[in-house]
Amino acid sequence: MTFDEYRDQLPDIDPQITGEWIEALQDLATSKGATRAGYVLRRVLGEARRLQIGMPPMVATHYVNSIAPEEEPPFPGDEEMERRIRRLIRWNAAIMVMRANRKAPGIGGHLSTYASAASLYEVGFNHFFRGKSHPGGGDQIFYQGHASPGMYARAYLEGRLSPEQLDRFRQEAAGGGLSSYPHPRLMPEFWEFPTVSMGLGLLNSIYQARFNRYLHARGFKDTSEQRVWMFAGDGEMDEPESIAGLSLAARERLDNMILVINCNLQRLDGPVRGNGKVIQELERLFRGAGWHVIKVVWGREWDDLLARDVDGVLVNKMDTTVDGEFQKYAVESGAYIRENFFGPDPRLREMVSHLSDSDLRRLRRGGHDYRKLYAAYKVATELKDQPTVILAKTVKGWTLGEDIEARNVTHQAKKMTDTDLRKFRDRLGLPISDSEIEDLPYYHPGEDSEVVEYMKWRREVLGGPLPKRVVRYTRPELPGPDVYTELGKGSGEQDAATTQAFVRLLRQLLRDPNLGKRIVPIIPDEARTFGMESLFKAIKIYNPLGQTYEPVDVGTLMPYLESETGQLLEEGITEAGSMAMLTAAGTSYSTHGELMVPFFIFYSMFGFQRVMDLIWSFGDQRGRGFLLGATAGRTTLSGEGLQHQDGHSLLLASAVPNCYSYDPAFAYEVGVVVREGLRRMVDEGEDVFYYLTLYNEQFRMPPMPEGVEDGIIRGLYRFKTSDAEGPRVQVLGSGPIVLEALRAQELLAEFGVAADVWSATSYQMLRDDALEAERWNRLHPTEEARVPYVTRSLSDGGPVVAVGDFMKAVPDQIGRWVPGPFVPLGTDGYGRSDTRPALRRHFEVDAEHTVVAALHALALAGDVKPQTVADAIERFGLDPERSDPRYA
Repeated sequence: MTFDEYRDQLPDIDPQITGEWIEALQDLATSKGATRAGYVLRRVLGEARRLQIGMPPMVATHYVNSIAPEEEPPFPGDEEMERRIRRLIRWNAAIMVMRANRKAPGIGGHLSTYASAASLYEVGFNHFFRGKSHPGGGDQIFYQGHASPGMYARAYLEGRLSPEQLDRFRQEAAGGGLSSYPHPRLMPEFWEFPTVSMGLGLLNSIYQARFNRYLHARGFKDTSEQRVWMFAGDGEMDEPESIAGLSLAARERLDNMILVINCNLQRLDGPVRGNGKVIQELERLFRGAGWHVIKVVWGREWDDLLARDVDGVLVNKMDTTVDGEFQKYAVESGAYIRENFFGPDPRLREMVSHLSDSDLRRLRRGGHDYRKLYAAYKVATELKDQPTVILAKTVKGWTLGEDIEARNVTHQAKKMTDTDLRKFRDRLGLPISDSEIEDLPYYHPGEDSEVVEYMKWRREVLGGPLPKRVVRYTRPELPGPDVYTELGKGSGEQDAATTQAFVRLLRQLLRDPNLGKRIVPIIPDEARTFGMESLFKAIKIYNPLGQTYEPVDVGTLMPYLESETGQLLEEGITEAGSMAMLTAAGTSYSTHGELMVPFFIFYSMFGFQRVMDLIWSFGDQRGRGFLLGATAGRTTLSGEGLQHQDGHSLLLASAVPNCYSYDPAFAYEVGVVVREGLRRMVDEGEDVFYYLTLYNEQFRMPPMPEGVEDGIIRGLYRFKTSDAEGPRVQVLGSGPIVLEALRAQELLAEFGVAADVWSATSYQMLRDDALEAERWNRLHPTEEARVPYVTRSLSDGGPVVAVGDFMKAVPDQIGRWVPGPFVPLGTDGYGRSDTRPALRRHFEVDAEHTVVAALHALALAGDVKPQTVADAIERFGLDPERSDPRYA
């Protein structure tokens, strides 16, 4: 079936003239070519504007259905049976939310989103959504978060969820309850994609469709029969992330992507575009971005009226009526609609003179007409070369009664009165007595009923029930120790940065015969900044169109090379898009049964700070992979200034429960952490991910000392013991600031102080271990107390000074478990441009300030005199009266 995007439901009052114009255009294109035909068309359109002919721009069409009635494909199912299914699901979805709030008042939930979208989902479930057992691998469905009650209600009818489970909607603390929204971490066998953080679902779905093509191109899996369906609300389209991937989807011709937007014209608090028309706005947006657009605005009851509209007055009324008015028409009487919508124009009033007021109330919106939706879905699955969006107009809270339906308060509705419930029951035609209503009963017609048999049969034909998450993959063999040998040897006489060390390790991993092909490097257009341009030639950049040009650097050693089968994903300047690609790759073990290992390398400052919500979603989706914050540190990245220097990402990372964050100082530490991460994620199959900071400061990388691997992984190990005599302190350094700690060790020796230097690779891991010990002790009061690793490690005594290139709050995570005085130094405040020594002096994390901090802690303990601290301040030229760098 072909689809003309610029043809719609408008009646053709003179097909002969239309045909003559089309024939003339065809003749012109044939005889003079497409260029000449295009020129003439532009001149004609210009003349139309001069004559003030009310033509919509080419990115918008009239406010009618895109598919005319005569072009609708025949409906293959039993519409009455499927209507009965919808009604059962509608009832049980609403009852589940109300029962939950009766049992646990204030627990929340949503009635109206699914009520408006029920037909949108059911036409998919019964005819289009392919399950996990489908020969092509099945479709991937991103359900609108607030519609989750409908998915639970359907699973109940299918026998996948029990009444007891429905009764524990939003009551999960004791285990076995149903999560409020789609959360794979909470329901790992049911939900596949988290979507309720608005905007993220659409972005992630587009990149999921792209990753499916990537897997296919690289020969891992035939994904040609798999579609990605995304369901969103029209209000959700205001989120910047919702539109962030639209141009990519069109540019890469992702015709495996179908987006369905539920246009119920309402946000959470009121109309989406009260003074405008959101469907028209979205149509312009998507057409302009290069998408196919299918509008489902009106139900079949309007077909006859539009066929009568020979003067275009009805279409003009539809075009000029704003959404705020349409919302009001949804709650008003037929008489009001007759008077205010049709009444002002006598031609419109005459057009509906044969219809009663009740008939006018039954003029449905297209998103509630099953056949209109089926036609849209059918066409969408057949369109090629571009992604497709279906804009379906609905009423929020449809069928829920006059106190909820289309009201501004509809999103907050959690309950219905007994009167409303009785009307709801009658509207759905369910055999529930008045005496039962007060008990809020679920309704199941029985496993052997024809309606349940029908819905199970349809799912069996399409490949099994949905939503469903399945984990099935073969674990690849991990590389042996030789891959990490180079980093363990150090850099010898050469200077190197941890960023360079990581790139060397990545190249080694990519060469591994088992794991190498499964590594997915992801870079948001900073490869040359990170010294990764050698990968362009080695593994090439993925581009589904290949490289249709000769790159300007083709004659160099490291040219910019793109390929249809490229392995490297260079996403452009979009950390959000890169994170969405990491999500698709890092969850491929469950979505495709193919375990991939993504490494997302980004400018440290623009990682967690910019895409924390996407990172949280990645954790919810049980993603696995590595995040690498390159050019890390507030003083190590010299010269860049306030908005580039990162001193807080480690603090943000510590908030994500299944993210393990590390701040390595040396090349061998990078290797040990990556090796441990691969072991846990690949060998052990743990749903965790890792964050490592990487720095661009070059210095001599030492060889790995013996026996430090466990300490690196746990977060702390002694790097260098002092031989000096006198009072003892422990100095903890992280990242390149370990160099300042080592210099401080030498200076402290001049003051007669012995300072052991430790490498603190992860304060988060130390804190997690301490919290576990603390909790165990609290719950086992009669058992021998467990001692945290950090407490045991630092038990030699003396004050502890922790210094790093991040905020004081990062080392402060372990403060209460340190056995002795604890002094954290850090880079609190905004960054600024200067050299590394100047910045470290400014933020008071250089060796001299570390010495003063250690001496002051010893003075407080009575181990040195206060004058010794004053002497050090004077010797190092420190200004005791300067302002605090936090506020400078």
